[in-house]
Amino acid sequence: MSVSRLGPIRELDGASSGWGFYLCARKEVRTSRAGAEYLELVLQDVTGEVRAKVFQDIEVARQEFDAGEFVKAQGRGNVFNGRLELVLDKIRRVLPDRDRLDGFQEEDCIPSSPRPLDQMWLELQGRVAATTDPHIRQLLDAIVARHGEKLRVWPAAQTVHHAYRGGLLEHILQVMTVVTALAEIYDARKDLLVSGALLHDIGKLEELSYGVATEYSVEGNLVGHIAIGLGMVRDAIAGLPDFPDLLRIEIEHLILSHHGAREFGSPVEPMTVEAFLLARADDLDATINQVRRHLEQDGTDGPFTSYHRRLERVLFKR
Repeated sequence: MSVSRLGPIRELDGASSGWGFYLCARKEVRTSRAGAEYLELVLQDVTGEVRAKVFQDIEVARQEFDAGEFVKAQGRGNVFNGRLELVLDKIRRVLPDRDRLDGFQEEDCIPSSPRPLDQMWLELQGRVAATTDPHIRQLLDAIVARHGEKLRVWPAAQTVHHAYRGGLLEHILQVMTVVTALAEIYDARKDLLVSGALLHDIGKLEELSYGVATEYSVEGNLVGHIAIGLGMVRDAIAGLPDFPDLLRIEIEHLILSHHGAREFGSPVEPMTVEAFLLARADDLDATINQVRRHLEQDGTDGPFTSYHRRLERVLFKR
C-alpha cells in the first residue's frame, strides 16, 4: 500500500499523514519527562514552517541528516498544546538524483517572500533614485552597491518576523511605504525617513548567516545588528566626501533608537520626530507580519488561534 504525499505546510492539519520534502531549519535532541531522548525539528517549505518530532530510532535519525539540509520525511499531523506538529516515522536527507523523480525541487522547500524578489529589488532602486537630498542619495547608493547581493535575499530574522528569503527587503520596503505616508501627515523629512527605513536593520546582513537556513553569526550573537549596522553606515559615510556631520548623527540616531526603548534593545530612545515615526513603523510592520503568519500557519479548530507567546494573545480567525 503506497503512502500518500503530504500537502504544503500551510495546508496541514491534525488529520494529515504521508510523506513530503522539506528543509530542516533546526534540529535538537530533547529529553522527555520520562527520560527518553527524542528529536525536535523545525521543517520548512515555501508556504511556512512546522515543528516535528522523532521518537523512534533516534540514534539512526541523528546520523541521517543535519540542520540546514533538505529532507524527506514521513509521518502524521498532531495537535499538541493547541499547536500543530508532525510526528515522524521516517526521515532522511534528500538524495537529489533519486528524489527529483518524485518531485523534489529545492525552491519548493525554501520559505520565501510572497512578493517576487526581482519586483521588490526594482522598487527599492526606484525609491532610492527618488530621494532628493544628494548626500542621502549618495549614502543609499553606496550601501546598495556594496551590500546588494545579500540585501536581495536575506531574511529579516531567524524566527520572529519576515523570517524567510527576501524577508528583509520586504520589511524595508513596507517600512518605507509607511514612513513616506507618515512624513506627509506629520510634516517630517521624507528622505531622512527613507534612509532610516533602508538602514535601520542593515546590520542583519552580518548578524545572520543565511544559505538556505538561517542562523546567528558569531558577530551577531556577540554584538547584535544595531551596533553592526552603525559600523556599516559609518564605514560607508567615511568614503563620501563632505558628508554633513549633523546629518550623519541624525541617521545614526535612527539606527540606534529604532527599537523604540532601551528595554527593547535600543541603546538610546527616539529624540527626533523622524526617530519616533521610524520606530513605530518598524514595530507595526514586524507585528502585522507575525499576526498574519500565525493566522496562516495555525492548525487548530474553532474561531481563535492557539496562543502566540510573543504577541501574548490568541487571534480571531475571520
